[in-house]
Amino acid sequence: MKFEVTEHPNPTSGERIAEILQNPGFGTNFTDHTTVVDWSADAGWQDARIEPYGPITLDPAASVLHYASEIFEGMKAYLHADGSVYTFRPFANAARMNASARRMALPEIDEELFVQSLEVLVAKDKAWVPASDGEALYLRPFMFGTEAFLGVRPSQTVTYRVIASPAGNFFGGELKPVKIWVSRDYVRAAPGGTGAAKTGGNYAGSLAAQAQAAEKGCQQVLFLDPLHENAIEELGGMNVFLVTNDGCLLTPELTGTILEGVTRSSIIQLAKDRGLTVEERRVGLEEWAKGAADGTIVEAFACGTAAVVTPIGELLDGDQTITMTGDFSTTLALREELLGIQTGKVEDRHGWLHKLA
Repeated sequence: MKFEVTEHPNPTSGERIAEILQNPGFGTNFTDHTTVVDWSADAGWQDARIEPYGPITLDPAASVLHYASEIFEGMKAYLHADGSVYTFRPFANAARMNASARRMALPEIDEELFVQSLEVLVAKDKAWVPASDGEALYLRPFMFGTEAFLGVRPSQTVTYRVIASPAGNFFGGELKPVKIWVSRDYVRAAPGGTGAAKTGGNYAGSLAAQAQAAEKGCQQVLFLDPLHENAIEELGGMNVFLVTNDGCLLTPELTGTILEGVTRSSIIQLAKDRGLTVEERRVGLEEWAKGAADGTIVEAFACGTAAVVTPIGELLDGDQTITMTGDFSTTLALREELLGIQTGKVEDRHGWLHKLA
């Protein structure tokens, strides 16, 4: 599909971009342009375009405002040594977005069009891609219902967009183990619900628990499955792994209540490449606590597009603290290899990279 281009009338100066890239933070600064494709039940996908980044005009009765008719993805674009820009497994993100679309009664988007929308935006705003280690241009494709109506049914008009934001370390500053709060008051998802879809409502529902975590001095919250003996599920926006003293990686199995992370599946593959055993199964919080106490579970880490791979140092469950005693050697090795592949410093054995610009 051909993207028509409307140039930004007042693009950000090179000096200002350089200033932003000195300390990009996460999700606070945005590039000059956005890609847009509209959909209607009658005409399908149409009117692909690049336009200046700016406010969106919506009817007050738009579906997304009343019925949370919305899904999104998260990806990163990395600057390589030769000046080219690559992203990581974009067709996996496209497939996941379509899975979310099916669950949320939104239209599926052609995977090639999804990837093309990333290519044209990054080519236009390439100057915004950071060059420092661990930094990237965060890409946020999203889709939402725009039809003005107050009846509960799928929206007959939809807009798909991509915005981009230079990003540093998700948890800020130097990489160090984070502290996690166990939520006993809230659950993230239920069987048959929307837990496996990447939709904004799941994240809105996690914010009260995240606020509790912040009050306890924690950087993230862990959700449990009370229907299965408090099996661990995922963090507010990340999957979780445990590492045993005999080199096994444990991670919650995908039961329909957990988001299937692209980083999660990549870590599983890289671990198997190293000869590690990976077990995808229900893992109870009690098993984690007992394993940390007797030394059979030595490391824990969170993973996701934004956080990449981040070690978990402590888990706070009310008055109980679960402390990881390992040196995070496995965690850091997997992080280094994953980032190495993404930035072009390590061989891409699985063909995961895709050139954007």
